[in-house]
Amino acid sequence: MPRRPTSADVATEAGVSRTTVSFVLNERTDVKIPPETRRRVLSAAERLGYHLHGPARQLARGRSHMIALVMRQTPEQVAGDAVLADTLRGLAAAARVGGSRIMVEPLSPDGPNGTYASLLRSQHADGLIISGPRTDDPSLIDLLRDEFPIVLQGHLPGVPVTSVDVDNIAAARGAVEHLLAIGHRRIACITNAPLVYTAAHERLQGYRAALAAAGIEIVDDLIVEAGFDAPSGHAAMAQLVARDAAFSAVFVASDVVALGAIGALREAGRRVPDDVSVVGYDDIPLARYFDPPLTTVRLPAYELGHAAGRALLDRIADRAMPSRTLLPTELIVRASTAPPART
Repeated sequence: MPRRPTSADVATEAGVSRTTVSFVLNERTDVKIPPETRRRVLSAAERLGYHLHGPARQLARGRSHMIALVMRQTPEQVAGDAVLADTLRGLAAAARVGGSRIMVEPLSPDGPNGTYASLLRSQHADGLIISGPRTDDPSLIDLLRDEFPIVLQGHLPGVPVTSVDVDNIAAARGAVEHLLAIGHRRIACITNAPLVYTAAHERLQGYRAALAAAGIEIVDDLIVEAGFDAPSGHAAMAQLVARDAAFSAVFVASDVVALGAIGALREAGRRVPDDVSVVGYDDIPLARYFDPPLTTVRLPAYELGHAAGRALLDRIADRAMPSRTLLPTELIVRASTAPPART
């Protein structure tokens, strides 16, 4: 199937910027475009067979001054998301500067993929920030083809969309390398979500990369998927214990999930960190108050929200911006990790 031409193709063909293409094709009368430039743009669009999508044209002419944060989780999971508050603070700060407000749209993974598309096509929002992108999301591809303003808080390899993220692979690898450095060799992994979520897949990649670099065999029985919340972490750890596969440490790719996992360890009579060391991911505000305080990867939640908000406002205004922004993480070492007990 041939690729649909985009405004970027028209800009290259006409030798102008994408902003100029947008002004011409949206028939903006408040911007002075030389007649010859206008003719070049229209001619290039005709040669390429490019037609501006109707809703996109309307969006360019009138704004709602609303941006939407789409969470690819159930409403219950969103309510329990301990990182969301800081993310929203950062996003709201960026939105205020741009004269916009924000709305949050929970989207159940088992629900229809098209739910959030109507936010743009019906002009309820000027643009979307999609948090927790999934690989099985045709609605996202359709909206990108129609050139609606979208920013991912996350990453989808091979999909041409602006993204703001952290290096999940490197951060997870660093967490596991900490366990290796203090002497652990049998290290389990509980993911933060099903592997259709790219962040979960990347954090598992980091776990695998750390073990492979250390020459340690990757044991599939030591890997279990969880689903965002503490009960799923409890169930995942219960599975690990039931498999009777020996491990002295576990990397849990979410602090909230780790809370449930620690509870399951205690129910099995295993102490943290005496019997099992635990490393989490996110550094939620409660992580330092866990019993014991949790070693974890600090996620810059406020900064991620703020950067995603600025990127979306730039995208709405058709300003130049990097295609991908990576923010730094930091490993915070606390009392939940210790060298393995001697046997």
